[in-house]
Amino acid sequence: MRKEWRIAIFASGSGTNAQNLIEHFNKTFNKKVVLILSNNPEAYVIERSRRLNVPYRIFNRDDLKENRVLKDLQNNQVNFIILAGFLWLVPKKILQAYPGRIVNIHPALLPKYGGKGMYGHHVHEAVIRNHEKISGITIHYVNEEYDNGDIIFQAECPVLSDDTPETLAQRVHELEYEHFPRVVESLLDSFEK
Repeated sequence: MRKEWRIAIFASGSGTNAQNLIEHFNKTFNKKVVLILSNNPEAYVIERSRRLNVPYRIFNRDDLKENRVLKDLQNNQVNFIILAGFLWLVPKKILQAYPGRIVNIHPALLPKYGGKGMYGHHVHEAVIRNHEKISGITIHYVNEEYDNGDIIFQAECPVLSDDTPETLAQRVHELEYEHFPRVVESLLDSFEK
């Protein structure tokens, strides 16, 4: 009997990766996104979760500190967590409850261009400003520091001489859409062996 994976996605913004993951796992029989959690009541990910019929919760820092978010995860029998554009550190209690079962995607080749404040266009601006020749994505485990968990997977794309943060972001997004669901799925499959 294969394990049933009940996935929660934490997101703070538009939610394109969240939607891609939901749609991908809707095609599998033992992996489903069962909850979207957002710290941003204005985030478009909430509208995406409504349209895709995935329950969502909006939370604040007190909800995190007081373990209300952890209780929500447990009440929904979540056994794997994905961060997809989530900008806060994950609290220790959640890390302890889900050891080795929380992953994040970052729009650069870590360890470069990671850490607090390095997200979205800030990353792409820094990559271009420093005349990097390649950028890409990193999928990694989550720990108590920003973008510092063990790397699971990386994919590269070129940085072109005429790139703007927007054009580079588009190529990086394409890598995210192509690889994130597949890498998470193979990671979950590897836990079952």
